[in-house]
Amino acid sequence: MKNISIAIISLLLVLVVSSVFVIYEGQRGIVFEFSKIKRNSDTGEMMVFEPGLHFKIPFIQTVRKLDARIQTLDEAADRFVTAEKKDLIVDSFAKWRIVDFSTYYLRTSGSIDNARALLKQKVNNGLRTEFGNRTIKEIVSGDRDDIMTKALESAASSREDLGIEVVDVRIKAINLPTEISNSIYERMRAERTAVAKEHRSKGQEQAEIIRATIDAKVTVMLAEAQKDAFTTRGEGDALAAKIYSDSYTKDAEFYRFYRSLEAYEKSFNSKSDIMVVKPDSDFFHYLKDGSSAKK
Repeated sequence: MKNISIAIISLLLVLVVSSVFVIYEGQRGIVFEFSKIKRNSDTGEMMVFEPGLHFKIPFIQTVRKLDARIQTLDEAADRFVTAEKKDLIVDSFAKWRIVDFSTYYLRTSGSIDNARALLKQKVNNGLRTEFGNRTIKEIVSGDRDDIMTKALESAASSREDLGIEVVDVRIKAINLPTEISNSIYERMRAERTAVAKEHRSKGQEQAEIIRATIDAKVTVMLAEAQKDAFTTRGEGDALAAKIYSDSYTKDAEFYRFYRSLEAYEKSFNSKSDIMVVKPDSDFFHYLKDGSSAKK
């Protein structure tokens, strides 16, 4: 008897716990009865449960909770075409929330992935229209705020279609496609290379002019220096010749004696010098005279 009472009490507790569900703040609940959405018996509309404590029939009814907070749609960047038929890679995001849970569930089956896909399509359609009506110059020069405002207005239709309110649409970045960026980079590099080659060529030309000017100046200076050297040497030789001539004129014998001394000095400059001459050669003229005088 005691075991039966415990079993009955346990069953009642399970039934009580199973019949109670809590919807937290920032959530909404939808009740399914035999896999069908529970509707209001008077209006026939889907019953959406607000935050709080609610009851359901255990094992017959189930609860599906939906997020009522503001959510962010931040997908991969998309390619848009401008009025000039030029491609741009646009990275954007949108803030949204569920305002009509009945419509939202019917359109998306309660799947957040389905909601994101449908919402992204609507937001991108609005952005695509706005980008298609503008040139790249207009987009870059300051029409971004206007584009975001128009895209937000265009996405407002999602309230009726999806039960979703788009709170904000923002553009994070606008870039050129990779292939176009590479093409622009290659063109800029080619232009810079051409400019560098031009400056390098002008520099080499100036260097050649400067080098030629310096070489010409050096050649002229060397020629003038050589001319001055030859002139000085000539004047020195002439002066030496004059001195020798004057000396010879004044005392020819002394001049011959002096020349012989110079010849002796050059001939006997080293102990290894060897000369083969005749004893009666004129080379020993003054030596013989000196020997005769000594005797």
